[in-house]
Amino acid sequence: MILVTVSAAACGCGHAVTKSTKVPVAERPVAREASEEELLDRYNALARGLKSIDATLELKPTAGTKYSGVIDEYHEVKAFLLASRPYNIRMIGQVPVVGKTVFDMVSDGLTFEVSIPPKNKFLVGQVAMERQSSKPIENLRPQHLLDAMLWPEVRKEEVVLIEEYNDENARYYVLTVLRGGYKSEILRKIWFDRADFHVVRLQSYGPKGVLLSDVRYSNWQPVSPGSTSEYPMNIRIERPHDEYRLDLAISRIALNEALDADRFKLEAPAGAEVVHVGENPEEKRP
Repeated sequence: MILVTVSAAACGCGHAVTKSTKVPVAERPVAREASEEELLDRYNALARGLKSIDATLELKPTAGTKYSGVIDEYHEVKAFLLASRPYNIRMIGQVPVVGKTVFDMVSDGLTFEVSIPPKNKFLVGQVAMERQSSKPIENLRPQHLLDAMLWPEVRKEEVVLIEEYNDENARYYVLTVLRGGYKSEILRKIWFDRADFHVVRLQSYGPKGVLLSDVRYSNWQPVSPGSTSEYPMNIRIERPHDEYRLDLAISRIALNEALDADRFKLEAPAGAEVVHVGENPEEKRP
């Protein structure tokens, strides 16, 4: 009776529905059902199946946030990326058309090296280094891309929780992987679009719930004509605490090809200034 009364009152006060839009059956999204085990098997199969990546892409960096007070948008760069498990990655960035190299960076999981020819600098540092630069774009590390493009498996001993999440655009399943120890913490969140079960988002967390990276995947396509293997051709990598974002648009990709170790070696150019990132010059003074 209350509902009928409210409905009648609303109609009398001019608050009735003013427009109805019918969505064609063919355009209505379908939210498929899956169990936690099925989603884990799908994700781990994707992770295990990715051994190496050889790709050409357009890279657009954005540094800074509203919180830092300054947001810098950079020109798009044509990039060539090589990644191989377990920890090797190399990416060369060039100015489109001209082909001039603006950066060349590698990492083996322990250390990183970045050559910046326009500034005649060669940066060397530890991947685990936590000291950040006052210039957000200098916080970019090759390992950040590796983590976003070659996903880690979910191990059997890790605790996993499943939930549904809905918004106006889609419906999702979210798997939350927990880090064990004295106190359980969130390690990773894996988002699946329930329309096709593609992985559309991967969030990684540090101690005390710190959001280290938030990666979104879209435009899943076969890696080659007739191939059953798919890969997301558009990737957005956000690093909130490093205060930068990378938008990647992949134009060519090859998966699981043998990559020689020599392709991941980088030497400092003759005459370049070698900068050991994270070292305090004051600490070296006698």
